[in-house]
Amino acid sequence: MTTAETLTKAARKSLRGRLDGLFATSLGKTGSRMRIVAVGFCCLYVGIGARLVAIGFKPDPTTMRRASGEPIAASRPDVLDRNGEILATDVKTMSVFAEPRRLIDKDEATELLTAVLPNVDSRELRERLASRKGFVWVKREVTPKQRDEVFHLGLPGVGLAPENKRVYPNGPAGAHVLGYVNIDNAGIAGIEKYIDGQGLADLHDAGFSLTPEELKPISLSIDIKATHAIRDELEKGIAHFKAKAGAAAIMDVNTGEIIALASLPDYDPNKPGDMRDPTIINRMNVGVYEMGSTFKALTIAMALDSGKVNLNSRLDARGTLNFGHFRIHDYHATNRVLTLPEVFTHSSNIGTARMALGQGVERHKAFLRKMGQLSRMRTELPESAEPIVPKNWGELNTMTIAFGHGLAVAPLQAMMAVGALMNGGYLMTPTFLKRSEEEARKDAVQVIKPETSESMRYLMRLNAEIGSAKKVNINGYFVGGKTGTAEKVIGGHYSKTRLFTTFMAVAPADKPKYLFLTVMDEPQGLPETNNFATAAYNSGQVTGQIIERVGPLLGLPPRFELPTQPFPLLAKLGYGIANSPAVPGGGGH
Repeated sequence: MTTAETLTKAARKSLRGRLDGLFATSLGKTGSRMRIVAVGFCCLYVGIGARLVAIGFKPDPTTMRRASGEPIAASRPDVLDRNGEILATDVKTMSVFAEPRRLIDKDEATELLTAVLPNVDSRELRERLASRKGFVWVKREVTPKQRDEVFHLGLPGVGLAPENKRVYPNGPAGAHVLGYVNIDNAGIAGIEKYIDGQGLADLHDAGFSLTPEELKPISLSIDIKATHAIRDELEKGIAHFKAKAGAAAIMDVNTGEIIALASLPDYDPNKPGDMRDPTIINRMNVGVYEMGSTFKALTIAMALDSGKVNLNSRLDARGTLNFGHFRIHDYHATNRVLTLPEVFTHSSNIGTARMALGQGVERHKAFLRKMGQLSRMRTELPESAEPIVPKNWGELNTMTIAFGHGLAVAPLQAMMAVGALMNGGYLMTPTFLKRSEEEARKDAVQVIKPETSESMRYLMRLNAEIGSAKKVNINGYFVGGKTGTAEKVIGGHYSKTRLFTTFMAVAPADKPKYLFLTVMDEPQGLPETNNFATAAYNSGQVTGQIIERVGPLLGLPPRFELPTQPFPLLAKLGYGIANSPAVPGGGGH
């Protein structure tokens, strides 16, 4: 054997030895490695088991919704008032569900579950658990104690699912604006339904599991402090005057924002109950009513804006105004010729009807249409009412509608029109969302001249000083107002004893900021009112109390020195009476 062959053989032997050493096993080394592998597999199985348990007791809501066809209460955005106070928010809650196909003993499951969930009907639950469905609800929104008791039952096929429960911290305050949701957290009415209509419901239906952090809060125009205040004053007023119902609202005339709204009876959106009760409606935008003499403001504005009359014009209010078999008379008859300001402060039906007749039927209809009174008003609130308009509108209709009879509108709709009379002539659709004056003006329509608007503010202020709106002449606020009393139609005939009263007030009248509206359904006369039940004695009194209470809340500090030149446009046009009261007069109609 050569030297080379010897070296090659030695190298192969050395390599084989190294390999044998590398892969050699011994009992000690094998046991150690097996323990490491076993520990690894144990950890893996524990992790998988824990995940399965977590999925079993806290399943993914989206997966459950798709698999079961049952809705899961998804997240909703917070709703805030104009100052950032929470009006509606979600809280986490747990609901109990079952998967009937996985249940071992349905009777036992029924017995155990109804023992810890006493409000669950055992017969109904047994039927649901006996179904062939892959998923059924046992009880939604259980208490923490019930949640723990269900968990400790350890029933296969029974689990707990996280859901969202809507909470309204202010209870019934603002309920008719906010609306409410159902058990599945879907909006049923009010702003809650509006939110779903903006795309939230579509996102949830598409399977997007949104969290509250991913949803931008909705900022409303509502001031919850002012809302609490007007609801409280309205509640006291309804009780005092023994009215069936009532409503009140505050609107910023320069933006169209609704600052506060209350309608009684109302409800607690946390526990809405049976909402089919016809008395629980938002009377501001769902009910339609004849608005009485508050409509005289629209008629006079129409006549002034046309140029056919001015503040110095005189109208014959002697006797009655006859039209065929119909006679129109004044509630507080003066039986004399009245100046235009006196027509307003005496609330003369005859004088107002004559102004409307001077315009003619078609111009009257066109003006009211322009003011948004002949069609349904749309706001963010899904609920709204169609006005009741005469089918055959003739001269008699024009005469009666001129002073607020024969045309029924939603009070908020009338408020929109009067707001335009106060703010310089800009008609703005009311909004429940926060917006600036610049944003409001973009969509506003100028419906009357600035001079006409100032004339109407002068008349409103004059009426508070010497006319039927004295109840709102609150010191320091330079308020203007107008009463409205309408007889309700009962059995096809107007009732002298069942009234719907209205009161509109603007503050301050020289630089308008807020318009106040109060309505009362069938208030009763009292000894202190000499048994009169017209608007000045009830809706007017409540409005005055509201202004006095919420003025400071809304940043209207009292001014104890009256403005020296409150109506400068009228003064430039030569109406000296614009800066001083006329001859005292007026009534309560």
